[in-house]
Amino acid sequence: MAQDISFNVRNNNGGTVQVGAWRFEGNGSGPTVHLQAGVHADEIAGMLVLHVLMQRLQVAEAEGRLKGSITVVPQANPLGIGQFRQGRILGRFHDATGHNFNRSFDQSAAMAQPSTNVQEWQKKLVQLASSAQVMLDLHTDDQALPYLYVHRRFWPRGRDLAAALKMDVAIIWDDGGDGSFEETIIAPWLREGVTDQHMAATLELRGQGDVSDRFATQDAEGLYAWLCSHGVIDDAVTPGDWPVEAMEMGHMETLLAPQPGVLIFEKELGDFVEEGQRFARILGRPGDPSSEVVLYAEQAGRMVTRYRDRLVPQGMVVAKFTGSRVSRNWSGGLLDPN
Repeated sequence: MAQDISFNVRNNNGGTVQVGAWRFEGNGSGPTVHLQAGVHADEIAGMLVLHVLMQRLQVAEAEGRLKGSITVVPQANPLGIGQFRQGRILGRFHDATGHNFNRSFDQSAAMAQPSTNVQEWQKKLVQLASSAQVMLDLHTDDQALPYLYVHRRFWPRGRDLAAALKMDVAIIWDDGGDGSFEETIIAPWLREGVTDQHMAATLELRGQGDVSDRFATQDAEGLYAWLCSHGVIDDAVTPGDWPVEAMEMGHMETLLAPQPGVLIFEKELGDFVEEGQRFARILGRPGDPSSEVVLYAEQAGRMVTRYRDRLVPQGMVVAKFTGSRVSRNWSGGLLDPN
């Protein structure tokens, strides 16, 4: 039976909320694993995936098939999960402070006494995962193909993980600087040069609306098969193969909205566009044809993500594409700076 290792943190009113966490104990012959979802509380798909996976892990533990211990945190962010405004959850940023929930984990973890409840929560979450040899952080984008976000030190080994989850693209990064959870967990591994014995990645499970039994079962089965192949579970299950396009982060093209207005996409997710080809347009003032702006691809590539709503503010990310050269807009750092 999984051990309940849930912990409490302060909410915005000074009361307590719980972070649900469970540990499935292995026999010690396999790597220790930390799986979590919902650090950005409005990214729901991974929560259902881990809920489904836990049922498989319960059986594996009962049958003595677990070689490594597995910690599962299916809904990691109780602070953001209650931030509903006019029927929509706003779970990327903390209401009270404006803090992006997946930034500055490194600073919070280093604090002897965190100042805010977000920093307290971040510190405790890092402490829970710090002893793991494998860390997978489950996220979702606005609307997107499934893709992997992985540090170069874990590539090409990460291809097996991406293939097991049927992910179309793997984005490889070198320098972050934002103190994300993934970056904070792997920092000591990089300093100590032990990455060959470890694995970490962020899994982007399609888009915000892609929450279903079908997807959750598929993704949970992929994770289970990969854990088996990685020596965590003793079960005769092997992950399937899948074509994964490896992409340097600097080659990703991010297109921003030059004006607010009604957003009309002319290409679908996964579609290939040529350099200079139109893929969307923004109608600034319906009724005025002269207010329409056409958006063109910066270089040839596939549409990996796109904005979920169809009324877009100026400066918002409209879409991201793969590319074959460094983007002229690339200046290092993060794929999503905010």
